[in-house]
Amino acid sequence: MSHLKIAPLALVAALCVGSAAAPALAQSFPDRPLTVVVPFPPGGASDSTARLLLPKMQEKLGQPVVVDNRPGANGATGAQHVKNSPADGYTLLVGSIGVYAINPALNPKLGYAPGKDFDLLTVAVRTPNVLVANPNFPANTVQELVAYLKKNPDKVTFASSGAGSSDHLTAALFWQQTGTTGIHVPYKGGGPAIADLIAGHSDVSFQNLGAVASHIKAGKLKVLGVTAAARNPVLPDVPTMKEAGVDGLDVYSWQAAAAPKGLPPEVSKKVVDAFAAALADPAVKEKFNGLGFEVVANTPEQFAAFQKAEEERWRQVVSDGKIASQ
Repeated sequence: MSHLKIAPLALVAALCVGSAAAPALAQSFPDRPLTVVVPFPPGGASDSTARLLLPKMQEKLGQPVVVDNRPGANGATGAQHVKNSPADGYTLLVGSIGVYAINPALNPKLGYAPGKDFDLLTVAVRTPNVLVANPNFPANTVQELVAYLKKNPDKVTFASSGAGSSDHLTAALFWQQTGTTGIHVPYKGGGPAIADLIAGHSDVSFQNLGAVASHIKAGKLKVLGVTAAARNPVLPDVPTMKEAGVDGLDVYSWQAAAAPKGLPPEVSKKVVDAFAAALADPAVKEKFNGLGFEVVANTPEQFAAFQKAEEERWRQVVSDGKIASQ
């Protein structure tokens, strides 16, 4: 009988210890360095976004925050790594529209579902794509590019940061809207795509303004148009795609932060507050604006609703264009 009485008491005691341990761990968070997984190589928009945020996040959290670049499968490799990491706040994800909205719209066998497998923390920034070309490419305007494509079908190479990325689908939309074709050349991230474009190994590309603004200003790339509803203050002389005669190409690429599903509320608040503090810092905002990024910094609830709407939007684009994952 004594054993029957002691066992439940021991179980209750163990449960009490366990339930008390979780809040204690959350209250002590963070007590060691954090890792931000960027699912692309260095040099692209996601990588730039993460690295601009890290110094202020470190100040807010009181611990080092390091970037871990894990490229592959248009960000899916790194995203799956984060999905499978402990939900303790020490492993975070900073990725693009491709990771959160286009991958699930494009690939029915994707190994993660953003709304189900992540705590969506905030959309950090957004930027339009810009149509850029190697300086030696013959066309200097959107109209000249359309004419060149029609005379040279399936000969012009369009570099992208990966199959199914926003720049890939923007190119596909461009071909559909203009009745042209091109050769899609996917890379393992924006950095390698931009490098090959500058080197002349690819002809043109729709890249994030934030990732190519410095190259445009340095004369390493020439810009033909911007995929925004209005001209961008970073490139005030560059026409929108609509001004250049191409409708339906208002496309923004965005970068956002997430964590494995199930963060303790106290941990989630500290992480969200760290991102918010970094994004609200005037010096950080100035750097983002200088690269063509607009700070968004929305709430987890707003991000969740936005992600759902964006996934539905791109699912329709993929369906209409009969675009298959590669």
